[in-house]
Amino acid sequence: MPTELPNDDNASSLRYAYKASLMGSAYLFELTDKGLSWKISGRSGVWAYRDIASVNLSFRPTSMQAHRFRADLRHKDGGRIRIVSTNWQTVSLMTPQDNGYRAFIEALHARMARAGSTAKLTGGLPFHIYVAALAFIGLLAVAMAGLFVRALMTGEHAGAVFLVAFALLFNWQIGGFIRRNKPITYTFDHLPEALLP
Repeated sequence: MPTELPNDDNASSLRYAYKASLMGSAYLFELTDKGLSWKISGRSGVWAYRDIASVNLSFRPTSMQAHRFRADLRHKDGGRIRIVSTNWQTVSLMTPQDNGYRAFIEALHARMARAGSTAKLTGGLPFHIYVAALAFIGLLAVAMAGLFVRALMTGEHAGAVFLVAFALLFNWQIGGFIRRNKPITYTFDHLPEALLP
């Protein structure tokens, strides 16, 4: 049975919750005057806004939810928190929580800015992973182009059509992921639209 969480579209933008797995408990977050209050798997704490060392926003689709966003927060003492925009409902259903997630992330950034935070604000994939992904896609594109030319030269028109269809599907699936996750730095007053629902 789905668990009701206090972050539907009508709930306060100062609280957010999600279930990271079907069997686990909900991850609860609240923006308080003291800082970011969190409760995860029986542990809890409060991070002062000035003590959040970095925030990384990214687009992270999964097989169960193609429209999924993630925020990775790191504390100055090394602790890490992950906040995602989806919620497990049933064995086969992961639902988006776009409005609640976006409102919470925007409010978190606003409170960090008011507290005088000097956190490192980044978006997308780490640079070395992004470069490796681009190199892989480049090699794949060269190989596909070679196969396409060979298919045309040998009269294998069905194979050429298949390669074009595969390239279009690949561009739709992987191309969007790569475009959204280009490594960037941003500021508190200009959050990256591509990395928010």
